Amino acid sequence: MLRLIARRLAIGVLVALTVMTLAFLLTRLSGDLAISIAGPSATQADVEIVRKAYGLDRPLYVQFFAWTGRAMVGDFGQSYFFKDSVANLIQKRLPITLTLGLVGLSLALVISIPLGILAALRENTWIDRSVTLFTMVGQAVPSFWLALILMIVLGLQLGVLPISGTGTWQHFVMPGIVLAFTAIPALTRLTRSGMIEAMASDYIRTARAKGLSRARIIFKHALRNAAIPVVSIAAVQLGFMLGGSIVIETVFALHGVGYLGWESIAKNDFPVVQAVVLVLAVFYIGLTLLADILNSLLDPRLRTG
Repeated sequence: MLRLIARRLAIGVLVALTVMTLAFLLTRLSGDLAISIAGPSATQADVEIVRKAYGLDRPLYVQFFAWTGRAMVGDFGQSYFFKDSVANLIQKRLPITLTLGLVGLSLALVISIPLGILAALRENTWIDRSVTLFTMVGQAVPSFWLALILMIVLGLQLGVLPISGTGTWQHFVMPGIVLAFTAIPALTRLTRSGMIEAMASDYIRTARAKGLSRARIIFKHALRNAAIPVVSIAAVQLGFMLGGSIVIETVFALHGVGYLGWESIAKNDFPVVQAVVLVLAVFYIGLTLLADILNSLLDPRLRTG
């Protein structure tokens, strides 16, 4: 187990360094940052003052290693637009994004696992075909379109949920539903295929021969093996949700890390953009590591893989 964790951590560090490098280089490709910071009415002298003040006159590799060294200890510098520490900005906004992601994943699991089990137990029936059609439609529906439909129906016409803001738990329901719909198709199909394979296996036939109840066979024996790929995909989907929160938070005006990233991109506030990309990537890496550990606990054969 320790070797597995060490190997996954080493891979995670390499991925994080790659993300840091790409984030740094891509922000520099957006144009002359000194001109963006100084503003459209600034003179050449003003631009040069800004360039020197923010260290933009130094060679690119010097800027990169300086930023990387500070980022390693959690110092992401100062925001040019918000006039605050980037670490403080992310610390304030992160709970909103994490809450949104957990609500979306919880809704997705609550819906997709029962649907997958039901489709597997009723394979090739109208129930199975209905679940398959539901997942196909769910995968084809764009997130922003679903968000707008929910806002019009639940927020404006029925008035049962707020359409923007973060004041209460109700503010997370509609964004959570939208995020859940991005994960439900994959989770449902994986649960269905895993359950079909498990129910046809020898150990399930042995369990039936022993006279175990149907519920015990399904939930104790079959679901445990079918859950292994679902755990991996659930962790990956949560990572996608955190990254995809930029669109959802913007549509619902949730001031989380995703919305902070969008604001920073619009204002060329590159220290914040770099930090947001890195923080979301680190969460994604951590979630995949957690999925590997959970899978190895469910299936000991994976510890030697």
